Amino acid sequence: MAQGFEVTEGVLKHGMPYLAFGQGRPLVFLRWFTPDHANPTGWMRKSEIKTMAPLARNFRVYAVNRAPGMAEGTTMADIAREHAEALHAEFGAPVDVLGISSGGSLALQLAADQPQAVRRLVVASSGYRLEDAARESQMKYATAAAAGKRALQHMLTQGIESPVKARLVGAVGWLIDPLVRPKNPADTLAFVQAEDAFDLDGRLADITAPTLVVGGDRDEYYAVDTFRHTADGIPGARLEIYPDTTHLGAIKHARFAPDVTAFLTAAEP
Repeated sequence: MAQGFEVTEGVLKHGMPYLAFGQGRPLVFLRWFTPDHANPTGWMRKSEIKTMAPLARNFRVYAVNRAPGMAEGTTMADIAREHAEALHAEFGAPVDVLGISSGGSLALQLAADQPQAVRRLVVASSGYRLEDAARESQMKYATAAAAGKRALQHMLTQGIESPVKARLVGAVGWLIDPLVRPKNPADTLAFVQAEDAFDLDGRLADITAPTLVVGGDRDEYYAVDTFRHTADGIPGARLEIYPDTTHLGAIKHARFAPDVTAFLTAAEP
């Protein structure tokens, strides 16, 4: 038991690992950026379940990761197609999808390319494309990890304006990198390359599922204008911007779970 929920593990079609917990209608949570295409363990597992616990009171949350063994040259469209096939095989009907950070990129691609898979869509701390700084930090991380070098400092220093703080945080990242280093860095690099090329500008109108976009106004990876452009491009989409809130702070904000729950359970218009 974790956070009062019984947690089960499974694997979807194409080898996508997932954790499931909570009660209610299925809510597929497409995970944020992870070092490995696997279910988290240890403190990372506990943190994920704790973050999703408020939603698991009303939904059966399926926390889904990308499949291991991702081939070089895989595109976000390829990943979205695999997810659509896996979700159809598991549920047989459209499901609610919550994509957070990198999972939001995938969720948007899924909803645009495979509309039959998505009942309602929530995109949190993510947008129609990566910002240049975020793209650079992810690529530095992935290429360093693939080369067997310490890499975490490239991710942790993203968005830190103070040079002194950036050096301190970077040093901490360098020290703890061996504890969270990808077991299969080729997977990490393949996904980062796919997200690097991801850009749905011009395709947002293809998303027909009712959509909620959520972001913080102090997000280190995405500008508020990117959240707004994403919501404006999707027909009928709603936008919620939380004040004084960071990238990860948005999904831990007191309003997040109530906003998402209200959106997903609202009556059809």
